[in-house]
Order: sequence, then structure tokens, then C-alpha cells
Amino acid sequence: MLLAGLATTPIAEAQNGGAPPGWANFTRVLETYADSDRVVGTSALVMRDGKVLARHHYGFADKAAGKRVDDRSIFHWGSITKTLTAISIMQLRDRGKLSLDDKVTRWVPELRDIHDPYGMIDSITIRMLLSHSAGFQNGTWPYGNGEDWEPFEPTTWNQLVAMMPYQQLHFRPGSKYSYSNPGFIYLARIIEKITGDPWASYVQKNLLSPLGLDRSYFGTTPYYLAADRAHNYYVRRDSVTHRDSVSDNGADFDPGITIPNGGWNAPLDDLATYLAFLTNAPGGRLPRERYDVILRRASLEEMWHPVVETTSGYGSESDFMGLSFFGTRRNGVTYMGTPAARPDSARSCTSTRRRRRRCSWPSIRRCSGAPRARGRPSRR
Repeated sequence: MLLAGLATTPIAEAQNGGAPPGWANFTRVLETYADSDRVVGTSALVMRDGKVLARHHYGFADKAAGKRVDDRSIFHWGSITKTLTAISIMQLRDRGKLSLDDKVTRWVPELRDIHDPYGMIDSITIRMLLSHSAGFQNGTWPYGNGEDWEPFEPTTWNQLVAMMPYQQLHFRPGSKYSYSNPGFIYLARIIEKITGDPWASYVQKNLLSPLGLDRSYFGTTPYYLAADRAHNYYVRRDSVTHRDSVSDNGADFDPGITIPNGGWNAPLDDLATYLAFLTNAPGGRLPRERYDVILRRASLEEMWHPVVETTSGYGSESDFMGLSFFGTRRNGVTYMGTPAARPDSARSCTSTRRRRRRCSWPSIRRCSGAPRARGRPSRR
């Protein structure tokens, strides 16, 4: 299993054996990719059965200060956050609070203001939101002109609702796949309506705390973690010289209302613990009995079943979409990842560049119905 990103407090190191064959070559490829794509800082670790076998750091968490990436560095994980939202929905389903085939307008009636050329807005289900097949647009805030006073994302639910009459369904709900960030904000709204908790509070109490992810957070960095927060950077290309320049945006930025689809900040070891949960790894720092407290294994594997084929648009390099997880079939093996896992490519996580956010994420290898840990980085 390979996990690329950033790390913090050590997970138990493997006692027997060191780095796997090919690790040195992989780290050279990682550094070459980072240099060619202007990645400011990156890191990787490789795991087996929940235990770390090797780590590698490269570049800077804060270039201006000369602070290099290390085991404690914290990155912004972008769309991997969507899996937290999806697992929260599955928890509520297992507790009898909702059905995946419930109509979304039951909890989010404001969606009826979206222009609906098909007359089908009330047919959109929770399952369609989870599988990016509801027909909603990709971008949450496609109205920016680069002004300093413009928010990076809408900051309140009311702003999002105000824009709904100026959006439309792009296809008949459930008929095909099209990646949608707003869909996961609507899922978060359902979680909040059912539980009475803000999305971040619910996820903290029902996922992060049970997993022991005490260095994971949403929004502004807590003061005691500020020294470890990696900066985020823009990469801009000059239209005349075609040269790239990198500018530092500081450590934090406000993802606004979009936190449920892209607001998770965490060190790499928290992601490794999360991956041990996803893959049911026996050697992680938590007992496997804890995993079922968070979500039953059968419910988690249900999320990996194909719902819709990914034939076009963002994520189409994969073969199908499950419930927030992408699936890619290669040589008789199915790789599950999020988002858009690509077993034929290598990606790393940048010191979060807002123009081209590409955070690596390992995939879950499924063979003959039995998931095995084998990671491949992916996009976003």
C-alpha cells in the first residue's frame, strides 16, 4: 500500500524488513515529478498491514522560511474530504435515519429553485448525490474574476441558495455521471438537518475522534498546530514567456461553505490511520474492533460497488463511480480510490496550490471480492 502526502506523529514502524523493492526508484520519480510540476513540497510513505515500512520527504512546507517538509507537516486534502461526508451518510443510513433512495428535496427543498428542464428535481436521491449522477454542475463558485475582495468559495449557505435560480440540471438525474462539488454540500445539509450538528462537529464526533485523528481539523489551523501547517501556493504561467511563477498564499485559506467537499487538513499519518480503517488493516494503531464502531465493513464495501460508469469529464480516467469512490479495472483487478484513482499514473500532493490542487490518495485493491491494501496515488 502506498500513500503519498504529508506525515506527522509516527505510526508503528514495521519491525521486520525495510523499504520494499523499488522504493528508491519511486522516490526518484516522485522528486522528478515534483520538480517538473513546480510542486513546492511533498512526502510519501509505504505501508503494509497498517504499518509504515518507509517514508520520504522532499521540498518545503514553507519555502520563504526555509522550513522543509517533515513528519509533522500538515496538508490540505481537498476532495478526499468527500469520503468523510459519504461515510457519515452511510452511518445515518445504518442507524435508520435515512435511506439512500430518499429524495434529496425532503431535506433540501431549496433545490427546487434550480432550473429543471426535465421536471425531475424531486426524483434526485441521496444515492445520486453520492455517485455524482444527479445532474448538478461541477463548480460550487464559478463566478470569480480574481478580485481580492471575492471569496475563494461561497462563505454561507444563503449565498449558495441565492445562486440556485441561475443554475440548471445538466442531464436527467441518474442517467449518467458528472462530477459535482455542490452535491456534497447538499449531503452535508442533510447530515445537519437530521442530526442537529454542524457538519464539522458531526464528523469530529463520529469519525475523527473514534479513529484517534487528533491532528485533523477543518477551517482555520488551531494555534498549537500552526507551526506544522504547510503553505499553499499558486502556479501561474506567463502568457507571453510561457514561464511558470510560484506565489505563496500563506498557510490557511477559507473554503467557506465547501468544507464538506474539500476542507480536511491533516498530517500524513492521520491519512494512514484512515486508510488502515478503509482497508481493514490488522496492524494499524487501532484495534480492528474499532472499525466496525465507525462503520460496518459490509456498508463500507457497499460503497465500492459500481453505480454509474464514468465515461466523460473529470474522473473519466476511471471506469466507474461507486458511492464517493472511483473504481478502475486493470488486468482483472479492481482498484478503488478517491477521487479518480489511476493505477497507471503517479501523483503527489502539492503544498496545496489552489489553481491546480492535486492531492495524492491511495487506492484500495479488490481482488476476488477481498480488499487488499495496495495504494496508487490519484488526482485532486
